Amino acid sequence: MLGTDLAGAFRSGSDVVEVDLPEIDIRVPEQCLDKANKIRPDVIINAAAFTQVDGCETHQEEAFRVNGQGAGNLARAASETGSYFVHYSTDYVFDGLKEDAYLEEDAPNPRSVYGKSKLLGEELIHRHCPNHLILRTSWLFGQNGPNFIRTILDAAQNGTPLRVVNDQRGSPTYSKDLASHTVRLVEKRCRSTYHVTNGGSCTWFELASRALEWAGIRDVPMTPVSTSEFLRPAPRPANSVLANARLEREGFPPMRSWEEAAREYVEHLKNTRQQ
Repeated sequence: MLGTDLAGAFRSGSDVVEVDLPEIDIRVPEQCLDKANKIRPDVIINAAAFTQVDGCETHQEEAFRVNGQGAGNLARAASETGSYFVHYSTDYVFDGLKEDAYLEEDAPNPRSVYGKSKLLGEELIHRHCPNHLILRTSWLFGQNGPNFIRTILDAAQNGTPLRVVNDQRGSPTYSKDLASHTVRLVEKRCRSTYHVTNGGSCTWFELASRALEWAGIRDVPMTPVSTSEFLRPAPRPANSVLANARLEREGFPPMRSWEEAAREYVEHLKNTRQQ
C-alpha cells in the first residue's frame, strides 16, 4: 500500500528501483547488502513490515525478524553503501497512557509485540546507520492494500451489523499523503525521527461512522463498544495520537485533515466499484 504510493511520488523526479519479495528478503542480511551494492542507491526507503498487529502476538519470532532485524539489516546495508536510509515506524511504540498527543521526544513504551518489534527496528537503525530518517505514522489507509476503512465498507455493503471500538483515539493517515510528505523530507535530507500523520484525531467508531456517511450507507446498524468488550490478542493504545511537532517547528506544511483525506479515499472506492 505505502510502497506503491512512494514509487509514484518519487518517480517524477528520480530514478526509482522497486524491489519486493521474492527478489529480496530483508530478514536475510546478505540479500540486503548484495542488492544495495548492485544498485548503489542515493536513498533506501523501507516500506516493508509485518503489520498484522494480532498476528504479531502469535508469530513473535517472525515479527522481530521482519520489523526489528529486517530494518537493522537494511540500515547496515545503507551504511555500507553510503546511502541515506528512510524507515517507517508506528504510534504503537507508545503505551497510549498519555492524555495529550505524543511528541517525538516522548519515551517509547510499547505494550504489544508489534510495537516492541517496531521499536527494535528503530533502535537498530540508530545503532547501524546515523544517516537515517524514521517516520512514525498511524492508522494508515490507502488505495493499494487492506485497511480499516475498506474493511468497514465491505462489511457494511454485505449488510453485516457492525461493532466498533469507541475508546481508542488516533490520527488516520492516507498513504498517498504520507508518500508526498516523505518526498519533501527526503529532498531536505532530514534526519532522526519525525511524526507524520494527517491532521486531527478520532476514534475508530467516529472514523467508521464518517466512512459510512461518505459512502452513502445508512441502513447498517453500528454499535460503539469499549476495548474491553472487543477483546483482541494484542493490546491497543487508548491514545495513539502523534503530534507532528517537529514538522511544524521546521516549517514544513501541515498535512491536510484526516476528514478531507479519508473522504477522498472513500469517494475513490465508490467510483472504482461503480465502474
